[in-house]
Amino acid sequence: MQPAIANDALIPEGPGISAPTELPFVKERKGKKVPGGADLANPYLAARKAWDERYGDLISRARHWRLVAFVALAIAFVSVGGLIMVAKQTRLVPFVVAVNELGRPVASGIATAEGSRLDERVMKAALADFISKWRGVTIDWTFQRAQIDQVFAQIGQGSPAQVAISDWYRSAPPQQKAEQGTVEVEIKSVLATSEKTWEVGWTEVTRLATGQINGKEEFRGLFTIAVNPPRTEEEGRANPLGIFVTNATWSRVF
Repeated sequence: MQPAIANDALIPEGPGISAPTELPFVKERKGKKVPGGADLANPYLAARKAWDERYGDLISRARHWRLVAFVALAIAFVSVGGLIMVAKQTRLVPFVVAVNELGRPVASGIATAEGSRLDERVMKAALADFISKWRGVTIDWTFQRAQIDQVFAQIGQGSPAQVAISDWYRSAPPQQKAEQGTVEVEIKSVLATSEKTWEVGWTEVTRLATGQINGKEEFRGLFTIAVNPPRTEEEGRANPLGIFVTNATWSRVF
C-alpha cells in the first residue's frame, strides 16, 4: 500500500509529463483567480457586502435623522425659554410730564434709570414726615391710628427699626398721651452722615388739652434708610417714594 500524496507534493517530470504551474484546488484555497478571469468570492464577505448595501444606508439615514431631531429639540427649548424671559419683562415705558403752578406742562420726557435716584431734598422731606407722624400725638384717635399705619408702612419689615419703634409704641401708647394733651413735632435739622444714614434733630412741644404749652424736649437720632421702589399698586399707595427706615436710634438732648 502506497502512501497518499499531499496536495502540495511535487509531481515528477518525465517524458511526456509536465508539471502544471498551479493546481486548480490550490487556486480555490488561496482565493486567486481561475483561468477565464472568474472570481471565487468568500461567502461571508459576500453576505456582509449584501447586508451593507441593503441596510447600511437605512441605518445611516436613521442616525442622521436622530441627530437632526435632537438639535431641533434643543433649539425649541432655548427659544421657549427666551420667550418666557421676554414675556416676564415689562414693556411699559413711563413718560414724565412736569407742570407749573398753573398746570401748564413745562417739560416732558421718557423716564430713565439715571433719573430714578431720589434727590437729597426728597430724602430729607421723607425723613421729616416720618418723624412727625411717629412722634406726634393728637386727640383724634382715628387720625392718630392712620398716622401709625403710615409710620409702619415706611419701616422695613423685620428690620431693627421695626423692633425699636414697636417697643416704643408699647411703652408709651399715643392713646394714653392724648388723654393728657397733644405733642407737636418741629424738625430742626436733617443732615446726611453717610450715603444711607441721616442725623435728625427735632423738638417736641407738649400741650395740655386747653392748648397751653406744657413743656419742650429736644431729641436727636440716627436713621438708616433704604430705597426700594414700589412694584404693586398697594405698595405705591402705602409708600409711593419707596423710602424705608431700616435702623433707628434716638435720645433726648439735655
